[in-house]
Amino acid sequence: MNSNIQKSAGNNAILVTMAAFVIVVAGLKVAAPIVAEFLLALFISVVCIPPIKWLVNKKMPQGFAIVVVLLSVLFFLAFVGYLVGDSIQSFSANKALYSAKLDENLSGLFAWVSDKGLPIDGLQIPALIDQYGLALVSRVVGGLNYIFQEFFIIFLSVIFILAEMSSFPVKFARAFSNSQDKMIHINRILEKIRHYLAIKTAASLLTGFIVSMSLFFIGIDYPFLWGMLTFLLNYIPNIGSIIAAIPPVILAFVQIGPAAVAWTAITFVAANMFVGNFLEPKFMGKMLGLSTFVVFLSLIFWGWIFGSVGMFLSVPLTMTIKIALETSPSTEWLAIMLGPED
Repeated sequence: MNSNIQKSAGNNAILVTMAAFVIVVAGLKVAAPIVAEFLLALFISVVCIPPIKWLVNKKMPQGFAIVVVLLSVLFFLAFVGYLVGDSIQSFSANKALYSAKLDENLSGLFAWVSDKGLPIDGLQIPALIDQYGLALVSRVVGGLNYIFQEFFIIFLSVIFILAEMSSFPVKFARAFSNSQDKMIHINRILEKIRHYLAIKTAASLLTGFIVSMSLFFIGIDYPFLWGMLTFLLNYIPNIGSIIAAIPPVILAFVQIGPAAVAWTAITFVAANMFVGNFLEPKFMGKMLGLSTFVVFLSLIFWGWIFGSVGMFLSVPLTMTIKIALETSPSTEWLAIMLGPED
């Protein structure tokens, strides 16, 4: 009798946990526009904390250190936004010219294919590329513009989060009796996130720089814009670098021709092989503590909930959950399942 009661209680606990998970996910999905901006602001704040602490250790007042770091970030983003905005306006103004060049290049390509005896009369490739290819480039460019517009709200959130930074430990100690043990886990989470974001940012910057310089020498228009796109999308695991390559490859065909397509594709493959498969794993090591399959699933899951912001933050969010699961013996098995084999 007792064993049946215990089994029934265990089943009920599992059902309650699953129901709570579904409710939380549904709530996050509904509140995604607000929560996504807050999460992005929170992770930017985490990245800003080390330079602020460094300035404080150099005897600079904390308030002034926060202002210096935020102004540095704002100046950098303003500079990048100016360059990207100029490229966006130029691309929008020349869209009709690119459509004309697309027809010209496709006519030459089809003439060459026809000379080889291949049947292409029924294909509607020009219309498809013009409809979907250039439309994809336009959407990507418009998406970058939207990111910079929304960043104003995110930046304000970062200011308020950093302003509360000094009072958080005091409030945390008053709220929890075992605050020291909990702070150890929180600091561990923050340290891993900072480590991951620092290495990922450096790798993304290097990849974007290589792409920009290579596209500049190839002769592709707006090389800085495509380098910036590569930098941003490199935060998205597995598919980010592929998505970043599509618009400049299409533009290479439209602007120059098939030879430029080959060189552009080689540029992206070489940059991602060198940085993503050699340098980044060398410095990242096994600090992620996530299996490759879990990284891919987290990309789909967080992307479904929070959209593009969730895809950018999929790895840090999953790392945070994994470390939190490790703190309790009852959920440690879940953390093990999320981790790598060794």
